[in-house]
Amino acid sequence: MSVVIIPAYKPDETLVTITDQLWAYGCQMVVVDDGSGEEYQKIFDKVRDICIVLHHSENRGKGAAIKTALTYIKNELWDSGLVGIMDCDGQHLPEDMMKLLEFAGAHRKALVLGIRTVGAEMPLKSRLGNKITRMIFRLVSGVKVSDTQTGLRAFDAEMIQKLLSVEGERYEYEMNVLMTLAKKKIPIEEVPIRTIYRDENNSNSHFRSFVDSVRIYRDILKFTFSSLASFLLDYVLFSLMMFFMPHTAVYTFLANIAARAVSAFYNYSMNCRFVFHTKRKAKTAAHYFALAGFILIMNNLILGMFTQVFHLSVYPAKLLTECILFIFSWLIQKFVIFRKEKNSEARAFTDRKVKVCLLRDTTMRIFTGGKVKA
Repeated sequence: MSVVIIPAYKPDETLVTITDQLWAYGCQMVVVDDGSGEEYQKIFDKVRDICIVLHHSENRGKGAAIKTALTYIKNELWDSGLVGIMDCDGQHLPEDMMKLLEFAGAHRKALVLGIRTVGAEMPLKSRLGNKITRMIFRLVSGVKVSDTQTGLRAFDAEMIQKLLSVEGERYEYEMNVLMTLAKKKIPIEEVPIRTIYRDENNSNSHFRSFVDSVRIYRDILKFTFSSLASFLLDYVLFSLMMFFMPHTAVYTFLANIAARAVSAFYNYSMNCRFVFHTKRKAKTAAHYFALAGFILIMNNLILGMFTQVFHLSVYPAKLLTECILFIFSWLIQKFVIFRKEKNSEARAFTDRKVKVCLLRDTTMRIFTGGKVKA
């Protein structure tokens, strides 16, 4: 059985059209009202007969809505084989959803993305945002994805637990899913779909260009600012020492080590507190300074190559060296040193919450003749 998740915030009649078509294709649907408000309940009432409708009392975000539906499918719809996710605003066609589900059925280990044509028909802000996000995603993950912002996705139900463990409550969740799966070497497949926009400004989308973009790039931005501050400290200390020292290989090496030692301690403290939100621990400190030591060795080798082999001045050579090592440092810190550990207490709370929901829904089935209206 295929189940399609449709997160919905302040939907219009388009939601009714989409669900009618998916019902005709034989899909089961889980629609999540993400705190739309009383004035939109008439839309949800129209789809209630053919959909499972879940409600958030307030707007919690697209990622939270998807997780609510995934949790429901995991606990209630045990016979689900394939799961699809699509938007409610008409940007995705039901027939394209079916194409993805069919492809996912033949590629059970992969996440399948519906890839839009990034051309002139796509609004300019969406085109630019997509290009920037693709570039950043490929730099950070090493995986090429043609459309990182697509909301049309399909996958085997066995992947639900992995997706529930991904961080994020709003639009950043979809990017975090791609990052997490790329890290775990889970294949990401692509299927071409129609590109549909209501107008040139894509006015039917609730995506807030600045706020939601900051959410998507938040970790990278915070790491960038932390690294930039550390680099400035490192560069100033290095330059001051070189101002008073001869520009020989030995003195350049010593100045680089001294400046790096100070900036590394500062960077570790900043990353613990503001970037990855972890406490200072002996284990993370040991790993961080091991990484710092390795980067220091590479830093000196690359810096020496630029100054001694290519005969660059030490100042631009230092800039080039830091830029080369930036992405490598981010990847190791994000996915190895400061990776978040699963909290057993939080899992226990979630399990208790699931049991309560299961008891509630079972009781509702008894009194509604088997039909659940959440």
